Amino acid sequence: MSWPARIGWLLIALMCLGIAGYASKYLIHPPRTAEEALGNPLGVPFLVIHVAGAVTALVLGSLQFIPALRRARSPHRWVGRVYVLGVLVGGAAGLILSTRSFAGPIATAGFGGLAVLWIVFTLLGWRAAVQGRFADHRRWMIRSWALTLAAVTLRIYLPLVQVAELDFLPWYQAISFLCWVPNLLLAEVWVRWR
Repeated sequence: MSWPARIGWLLIALMCLGIAGYASKYLIHPPRTAEEALGNPLGVPFLVIHVAGAVTALVLGSLQFIPALRRARSPHRWVGRVYVLGVLVGGAAGLILSTRSFAGPIATAGFGGLAVLWIVFTLLGWRAAVQGRFADHRRWMIRSWALTLAAVTLRIYLPLVQVAELDFLPWYQAISFLCWVPNLLLAEVWVRWR
């Protein structure tokens, strides 16, 4: 890995750990009411389930880009299996949560689309690995990881909206797409360029 790539990975990994640590508050002190669960009537218990799966994927996904771990096949496989499980749990709960988003059908479509594609791309990557198609596995998992990073980009956009004192609801609806569509487009460019 080149030095710029190492620095980039380290910055992303630190952001992932920071977001995972922040989101873990829902695991330590689970919400008891819909208001505590970001106003989502399905937030109890699905917010906790979503956070548990997403935090697992966020932390373990960062590790999968360490070349030494990828070369050590057994650890890479086991970390990958737990990553896939985290995505399935986090994605399924995220899809359920999206159906009752306080921001209405636009946010439902944005976050719901994210959840569906996150699950599908991850399963396609897992299946490619099981079938020994490792180039395809790598491409699908890069796409999956780009969607996992929506947790990071979401939390970059939200404070910007508040600092700029923009009208929250329409921007939140836009962010339901902006947190993952650009990530996926960049991943696609990367996959095709590489």
